[in-house]
Amino acid sequence: MTVGSKVKQTLASLKGIKSTLEVYALQTQDDETSGIYRDSLNIINEVMDDLEKRVQTLEFEEPQYRGL
Repeated sequence: MTVGSKVKQTLASLKGIKSTLEVYALQTQDDETSGIYRDSLNIINEVMDDLEKRVQTLEFEEPQYRGL
C-alpha cells in the first residue's frame, strides 16, 4: 500500500467519523454534549482539510497515484 492510498484511506475513515459525530450532535438533547460534538467536528474538518492538501501534493509529486 502506498503512502497516497494510506492517506486517502485515512481521509475516507475520517469522513465516516464526521458523519457519525454529526448524527450524535443532532440526536443529543444536552447543550454541553452537543457543543463537544461540534468542537470535535471542527477539529476533524481541519484534519480533513490538511489531509486533502496532502493528497493533492502527493498526486502532484507522483502523478501515477492520481485517482487511486
